[in-house]
Amino acid sequence: MGELDWTAVRAVIARALEEDVGDGDITTLWAVRENTRVRADLITKTPGVAAGLGVAGAVFEAVEPGISFEATVKDGACVAPQDVLAEISGPARGILTGERMALNFLQRMSGIATMTARYVEAVEGTGARILDTRKTAPGLRMLDKYAVAVGGGHNHRMGLYDMVLIKENHIEAADGIGPAVFAVKAAMAREGRPVKVEVEVKDLDELEDAIAVRADWILLDNMDLETTRQAVSRVQKLGADRPMLEVSGNVTLETVRAVAETGVDLISVGSLTHSVTALDLSLLFRGS
Repeated sequence: MGELDWTAVRAVIARALEEDVGDGDITTLWAVRENTRVRADLITKTPGVAAGLGVAGAVFEAVEPGISFEATVKDGACVAPQDVLAEISGPARGILTGERMALNFLQRMSGIATMTARYVEAVEGTGARILDTRKTAPGLRMLDKYAVAVGGGHNHRMGLYDMVLIKENHIEAADGIGPAVFAVKAAMAREGRPVKVEVEVKDLDELEDAIAVRADWILLDNMDLETTRQAVSRVQKLGADRPMLEVSGNVTLETVRAVAETGVDLISVGSLTHSVTALDLSLLFRGS
């Protein structure tokens, strides 16, 4: 995903601020004089990849339009400890009220971008691409997937509405891969909504079934490396009209290179967004 939908981003921020601020930040309102103005730096404590600076700025804008938020790096920049990511100035009350929420977004998004960049680096030169999944924080999918893209990864489907992925339980409920795919293709023709069709397979027999029904993508779920190599060999024999091959299931930084070297096209990693380690950031006042 390239650019963020800022109307949607502001709606996410509004909900987050409603949850956090409610009818007022009583600590700030009671402890800090109304006319107090401050300057602050947004600093990183650990190395990583910055993502979400525009979102952090939008938080302060939503809290208090008089706050100035000047990013000193761009999303996608590699940052080191003590680097200043943004300079902030304006009413102290507004900065204090928005501080935690801005950091929450920025830390999460930068953590996702940082981990994605590590996976991308690990498979460099193999031709495999790193994908995200739908294992995102509810309500934050757009931001999570944007952060993956900032880190050099690629986005899988945004939701259940823009691509077909026939998984194990769909296959069971539909009485097989063939019936499931035929039903999907009939519905697509009937509704005039052509989309990519991906089928999850657990073994080489199911791989053959997915090939037979001309799936666009085939997801190799939790296959060992040797079976994955056999699947790649089989699919590559189909030539230019072959389906894309994706691997999923318990892929880690330690194993992703070996998976990529089997020759698969895509490797999806749920932990990019479901097990985020936030980048450690601080907002520090530096005088009035």
